[in-house]
Amino acid sequence: MVHNAAATRLLAATVAATALLPTSYGHASTKFDGAWSVVVLTTSGRCDPSYRFSGQVVNGEISYIYGSLEVSGNVVASGATFVRVTGGSGHAEAHGHFTVTHGSGTWRGEGANGLCAGTWSATRVRS
Repeated sequence: MVHNAAATRLLAATVAATALLPTSYGHASTKFDGAWSVVVLTTSGRCDPSYRFSGQVVNGEISYIYGSLEVSGNVVASGATFVRVTGGSGHAEAHGHFTVTHGSGTWRGEGANGLCAGTWSATRVRS
């Protein structure tokens, strides 16, 4: 596997449904709001084999901009989640499902080294 840090960050951020800054929208809190720990695993393609990060879901909304990296998505009342990430010449999407304590799903994207795909899992962080 060839290491591509930029593509890895892009694809890891795809599943960052829980690693994002709050939006300015005035929505009510959801049962998924709070801090989460996320693990991203690559099952195909030339991306890092795994990546771990922490973050938040706020009002069920996902919105984050860091340099050229833009992440947007949401977690709906049923727990279904969708996230889209764009940055530079790359893009990725993640789909999955949350409960009040865990989440999991799949992701796929394309970066400088081609296509990558894998799975993600999340665990709510207790405060």
